[in-house]
Amino acid sequence: MPLGDDGHSWKKKTSDVKENYDFKEVLGTGAFSEVVLAEEKRTQKLVAIKCIPKKALEGKENSIENEIAVLHKLKHANIVSLEDIFESKSHLYLVMQLVSGGELFDRIVEKGFYTEKDASKLIQQILDAVKYLHDMGIVHRDLKPENLLYYSMDEDSKIMISDFGLSKIEGSGSVMSTACGTPGYVAPEVLAQKPYSKAVDCWSIGVIAYILLCGYPPFYDENDAKLFEQILKAEYEFDSPYWDDISDSAKDFIVHLMEKDPTIRYTCDQALQHPWIAGDTALDKNIHESVSAQIKKNFAKSKWRQAFNATAVVRHMRRLQLGTSQDTPSQTTFPSPLSAHLLLPEGTATGHNTGKWGQAQSIPNNIAPHPTRA
Repeated sequence: MPLGDDGHSWKKKTSDVKENYDFKEVLGTGAFSEVVLAEEKRTQKLVAIKCIPKKALEGKENSIENEIAVLHKLKHANIVSLEDIFESKSHLYLVMQLVSGGELFDRIVEKGFYTEKDASKLIQQILDAVKYLHDMGIVHRDLKPENLLYYSMDEDSKIMISDFGLSKIEGSGSVMSTACGTPGYVAPEVLAQKPYSKAVDCWSIGVIAYILLCGYPPFYDENDAKLFEQILKAEYEFDSPYWDDISDSAKDFIVHLMEKDPTIRYTCDQALQHPWIAGDTALDKNIHESVSAQIKKNFAKSKWRQAFNATAVVRHMRRLQLGTSQDTPSQTTFPSPLSAHLLLPEGTATGHNTGKWGQAQSIPNNIAPHPTRA
């Protein structure tokens, strides 16, 4: 279906989007789109605008329409929102909520103090947002730490879920079997090419929780076939010494989410009621030194490879706070890329070498060996 011919009233026709927005700077360039920091002239509100040439969408109309359909339905405090959409003769402009706090891992590394309780609060926000998605009949299908961004630079900033390029709105009674997602976070039933549903997101949240507590992924092998074999068998361990100071409750929580059988795997509702989330079993012990060291070792990124770098946003926000036009030195001690997480369509270069299914499949070559193999 040609863009603009579907009768969606939320698409606003425009001859020039710059009549409404003042473009500040390019935040990233993907395979067929560009993300620009912009200010709405009427409100002076900062937003991120994804500019997509229609020529680049020929044959991909369904893909972008799916993303728009998903985003336009969503309104949740922990989900990046699509605030507006404009269409000109040559371009589609997605006006996105600006998230300026950087990536999840970067914030953890910057902290001097980090505990199970911090991880529990993060996972609670993610569970709450994914429960909302599931209640709306939407499966994210590509949950991973790179898609979790802080809303602002505030110390107590909320976390936001982004990147809905792979999302699927479930029809009544429908099951999905398209292989998609990022290999290290994908559920066994997806690799087994079995029909699957919302349970795949719960598996991914389990993987994220695992990483948040030790700083390395539960599954790793340089050989794809061996990696997939580990995941298919749900073979993972709570390795010593990295897990020695982590509570049994946290491990129990992860085991229920990283359950091989999707029919008995925890749902978001069940996970939200687990004592590690809803109770007081998450420990207050500082695990920052060990976790941050492993994050830096296992998830190091080269800035030049980023299609979207948070530094530009952070720098701009700091200039506004300080009331100066001069660049202020970044306080970030770890590369702070947002990649293309302002919801670049599937197939867009993100700067993270974590291929999606249907594209070149490879495990990130910038991830260091698993601690047990180091």
